[in-house]
Amino acid sequence: MTPHISRRLRRTAVAVAALSAAAVFVTPSGIANAAPTSDTPRAQATPTSSARTAAKAAVAGWAAGTRAYLVVTTPGDTTAVRTAVANNGGSVFASYDAIGVIVAHSTSSAFASAMRSVSGVQQVGATRTSDVPADAYNPAIPTAPSQTPTTLTESNRWDMTQIKADQAWAVTTGSATVKVGVLDTGVDDLHQDIAPNFNAADSASCAYGKADARTGAWRDVDTHGTHVAGTIAAAKNGKGVIGVAPGVKISSVRIAEPGSTLFFAENTICGFMWAGDHGFKVTNNSYYTDPWQFNCPDNLDQAAIIEGVRRAQAYAEGKGSLQVAAAGNSNIDLANKTTDTESPNDSTPVTRTITNACLDIPTELPGVVTVAAMGQGNVKASYSNFGRDVIDIAAPGGDGSSGVYSTLPGGKYGSKNGTSMASPHVAGVAALLASVNPTYTPADLRNALATQANDTACPSDSRCTGTTAKNGFFGEGQTDALKAVGATPPPGKFFETTTDVTVNDNATVESPLTVSGVTGNAPATLKVGVDVKHTYRGDLVISLVAPDGSVYLLEDFANNDGTDNVLKTYTVNASSEAANGTWKLRVQDVASQDVGKIDAWNLTF
Repeated sequence: MTPHISRRLRRTAVAVAALSAAAVFVTPSGIANAAPTSDTPRAQATPTSSARTAAKAAVAGWAAGTRAYLVVTTPGDTTAVRTAVANNGGSVFASYDAIGVIVAHSTSSAFASAMRSVSGVQQVGATRTSDVPADAYNPAIPTAPSQTPTTLTESNRWDMTQIKADQAWAVTTGSATVKVGVLDTGVDDLHQDIAPNFNAADSASCAYGKADARTGAWRDVDTHGTHVAGTIAAAKNGKGVIGVAPGVKISSVRIAEPGSTLFFAENTICGFMWAGDHGFKVTNNSYYTDPWQFNCPDNLDQAAIIEGVRRAQAYAEGKGSLQVAAAGNSNIDLANKTTDTESPNDSTPVTRTITNACLDIPTELPGVVTVAAMGQGNVKASYSNFGRDVIDIAAPGGDGSSGVYSTLPGGKYGSKNGTSMASPHVAGVAALLASVNPTYTPADLRNALATQANDTACPSDSRCTGTTAKNGFFGEGQTDALKAVGATPPPGKFFETTTDVTVNDNATVESPLTVSGVTGNAPATLKVGVDVKHTYRGDLVISLVAPDGSVYLLEDFANNDGTDNVLKTYTVNASSEAANGTWKLRVQDVASQDVGKIDAWNLTF
């Protein structure tokens, strides 16, 4: 398990990597069905030994006590302000003249106050409460992980069927002209399921706030970014997993720093500027900007962070890039903020009172699509943040043992839970939208995401306010890949029922589905999608009953199969059957103690 399983990385649980077997779920104690707890922050502190200090001092430009600042001025020519940085005990590490933001370093405790009095300077703020690592001046390239070929074959996973991505692929897998940026811990570009769609030419590291386009600088310093990338666009190549948009291109912009895996404001700014300049149609942002879980405008440092990141996001959007971001894993109401107990996370957190003016960035910035997480089914994930008029849309993020299964570095696979896992589902759907609507602007994509989402009503939970069409738990509803690529399933080809049918002990039940408007017989490759909720599926025998009463056995589960639920797509040679008529899904429970229901099933001709 990685050392930073926290709300910052927008995930809650990590599964041990699987090679050719099912993933083993490992959940931190106490968070299986509750809001996750964060790990002890790892500060980038002043070195504690003279030897380490001497080694760092050898790096040109670095000194103990070096801190990073955003200096915000008028966009355009920043020459005068950059000169003032040097005159006030600082150095310019990076400059983004198009948005009037300078990343400055200084060891002087008076640097910020001195710069705030300089003519033309609008805001100045420290981006950290810890030192800038010496690595910033000579960044190491992450090691390329050795690859383990998989024997896993692609299958329909619950998260993909829940948003109908498996049906959308029959319409389009996405266009290779659409670039999606993964702003994260990096991506393993050598992974067998990512390499076919990886775009090295537009990948880089933005750790420390300055772009580094050296080969491999974009690689993963954790596992998080690789998992996110697979959910968006793992290749449809017969092995491992399939991403929501397996035909689009993935670019990695690593904004996490090695060791700490923290995402500071200057890194995020660099990432958004890179996205705008390199033609990313969509970016995924499954993090919050460290070290503050919420940035408050009445704090001079945090106000500068808000403005700097806001300008960079607006720049990217102005260049045609839509930002999609995770809502967070604290199970709190973002529309009614009161307390922050986790900040700063690069030194010693303190408890502070906050208001709704304090923003979780980038997810609460204007124009960013804020994504909440759902578990398996139409339910809010236990950990997901929420908030009326804050959450825009929802998607599968996993919960408990039902995790989102995706790629991990080194050719591996595993499951994670979190809004980090929900956001890339929406980014993938946005990429499909952009593929079939190449002229769409970010505003068009936002509107289309809202329009195609399936309305999801509030549960019996007083925290969820609003209407079925739009509420605090699910926003506009659950994202729908099939609607995104064609509004409705192919006419006369897809039929589904979502009417629940209870499956009792030692009983046989049937769920009817009427098919009409299809010419001739059913195909030899009739697809039967099955979603049965039932603990201990070894009790079940599942069959398809044709209109003339012919029975096709789909699966007789082994009696010792203790896995919960059946979420699979079967292929049946039904070419001897007339297509039109009433088909039935038959489920027989052959034992006692475990019951369930037919939640939904469908036929694709």
